[in-house]
Amino acid sequence: MASVTQVSMVFDDDSSAAWNEMFSAPGSPRPIYERLFAELGRYQPAELRQRSEQLSHTFSERGVTFAHSGEERPFPLDVVPRLIGAMEWDHLSRGIGQRVHALEAFLADIYGEGRIFAEGVIPRSVVTSSPYFCRPAFAVDPPNGVRITVAGIDIVRDEIGNFRVLEDNVRIPSGVSYVIENRRAMTQTFASLFSDHRVHPVDSYPAHLFTALRAAAPPNQSDPVIVVLSPGVHNAAYFEHVLLARMMGVELVEGRDLLCRSNHVYMRTTNGERPVHVIYRRVDDDWLDPLQFLPDSTIGVAGLVNCARSGNVVISNGIGNGVADDKLVYTYVPEFIRFYLSEEPLIENVETYRLEDDDVRHEVLGSLASYVVKPVDSSGGKGIIIGPQADEKTLAKTAEAVTESPRNWIAQRTVSLSTHPTLVDDGVSPRHIDLRPFAVNDGEEVWVLPGGLTRVALGEGELVVNSSRGGGSKDTWVLTDESIPLSESRVIKQRLRNFNFSPRQDGNVGRGDQ
Repeated sequence: MASVTQVSMVFDDDSSAAWNEMFSAPGSPRPIYERLFAELGRYQPAELRQRSEQLSHTFSERGVTFAHSGEERPFPLDVVPRLIGAMEWDHLSRGIGQRVHALEAFLADIYGEGRIFAEGVIPRSVVTSSPYFCRPAFAVDPPNGVRITVAGIDIVRDEIGNFRVLEDNVRIPSGVSYVIENRRAMTQTFASLFSDHRVHPVDSYPAHLFTALRAAAPPNQSDPVIVVLSPGVHNAAYFEHVLLARMMGVELVEGRDLLCRSNHVYMRTTNGERPVHVIYRRVDDDWLDPLQFLPDSTIGVAGLVNCARSGNVVISNGIGNGVADDKLVYTYVPEFIRFYLSEEPLIENVETYRLEDDDVRHEVLGSLASYVVKPVDSSGGKGIIIGPQADEKTLAKTAEAVTESPRNWIAQRTVSLSTHPTLVDDGVSPRHIDLRPFAVNDGEEVWVLPGGLTRVALGEGELVVNSSRGGGSKDTWVLTDESIPLSESRVIKQRLRNFNFSPRQDGNVGRGDQ
């Protein structure tokens, strides 16, 4: 059997400038990883490969798959888990909750009174020119004030070990089913790895989501009917729709199963029509209601927005949330936190540049190979240009596109995402990772699922981690510590102010993988 020393020569072979999650120096695992590293050192490479194949087989049997290049495949789960300590997680969860509260206030404001424009925090044109700005969202006011029931905030760790927000996902973020299934598979396949660690469970997520959806119901509904609205079996996240509906004990429906009459929503059942009060939708805005959006949609429900505007049904997440996902709007979120919460951001953004500014655009285009350039409306890693890895032709086309429509692009400094030992074809090697924690807001508190989805770019040197680009995942272990209370008690209470602020100046359907 291989010794720890022999395996360490493979595990810690990382010549990149990125932060290595497991090792502080060659042969020196970080304290949080010492027990895990010692345990993994007892496995022969062939044994790790066998366990990996067992995980893949388990996912195939349970239907945990994703579509890649037109083929359904088991979602890749790496055998080496990612560990986060209690103190770090406490900081992360508070920072994520802070961000969700600020984005909630922003959405309520722009679809309401618009104080943020009057105070000069963000130009009105930045919001109204967003492809996700949704005029039908005006006067659609959720009873408990929650537009962001579920948020997926993408986090990366930079070269010196600081966590940073890469982007926000508050439309219909996907991936939480993989968090639940990853843990289930790992506890079956690697039970011995859990014996020396106190790991927060992740199976309470459906209960928290169900509670938040009940809290979102229209007033005077003591037993609201909740449904999960899916585009159907061909959607890339359909497995997640089925899993969450089953675990919450609610109906999974498609648009053809619902009808609107007299500004109320009903579900067709074998026993007749049944009123519906809360819809956890997994359908994009454009396809949700053919009377308000795309008239040729066959997966939405005609009249749904008017029912929501009348207060008879709640759509979660809210329509129009996508404007908060716009990557140009993302650059203003630290200012939103200061404006709405009177607090400093607990987690900073990645350094980002607004290309509408002539001087900034000129500087970026002059050294485009040094930046990551992103379309403001992209998801799933689509359209991203990583300057250091792009050829001259690609850079030239990107410069032309930016010059033609600067509002449609942002630039970020190239962050060398942290790496983590990962089992790949030629052994265990470092691969770049990010983290998507999932937050659930019930109107009283923001609860952050302890762990979230660690996504891993399986190609050597690859920086795009999305499954649609061939990425995989890791089970994310948040370790408990008696000095830090369990995450359920680390709640973040609502802190929205009365919008009385002094002026500030500007600062520097369900389709696919978001």
